[in-house]
Amino acid sequence: MVKFDNMNIFMGSEDENKEKQSSIVVPIDDMDTVASDSPDTVDELAMELATIQQSAKRIAIIGSRNLPITHQQMIETLATALVTQGNTIITSGGSSGTNAAAIRGAMKANPDKLKVILPQTIGQQPSDVQNQLIGVPNIVEHPDRAMMTLADASRVCNREIIDDCNQLICFLSHTSKTLHNAVQYAEEGHKVITVFYLD
Repeated sequence: MVKFDNMNIFMGSEDENKEKQSSIVVPIDDMDTVASDSPDTVDELAMELATIQQSAKRIAIIGSRNLPITHQQMIETLATALVTQGNTIITSGGSSGTNAAAIRGAMKANPDKLKVILPQTIGQQPSDVQNQLIGVPNIVEHPDRAMMTLADASRVCNREIIDDCNQLICFLSHTSKTLHNAVQYAEEGHKVITVFYLD
């Protein structure tokens, strides 16, 4: 219990001016507490605050390929705005959906502030993805993953993107297992995370 004593309260008319002592008791049982087994909580919050306050961040944008055009336009606008503020966008290839929208938005603002990490090589991407990547100055390919399935290579790629960022923005549905795993990986790495659910 927290107790405040010696609070003067004046009651009655000016003629009476009787001083009375009062104390207020405030229960603290419901206040948030930090568990004793969480010694790093303050450090984690300090790290998150420092990331948020950085003037220029490395922001990863990943997410579902199955997006309506209105969602793609919002992501494109978001990427443009983030790059205009001096941030770098990190994403992967994609002919449609989240990654494609992030690429278009970043390219509008400043191509030098875009980094695209591919799960495999440009040659293994569909032709529409290859066309979209024309003019992107910073593309990371992985020929060492050429023999992996696209699903496995994409999982590794997501982790690489997250390792390279300060902050993650993810657009996904509740059934997107690969993207949920990516978000969990980002949480374990103490990244600042914003998740938008599409369903």
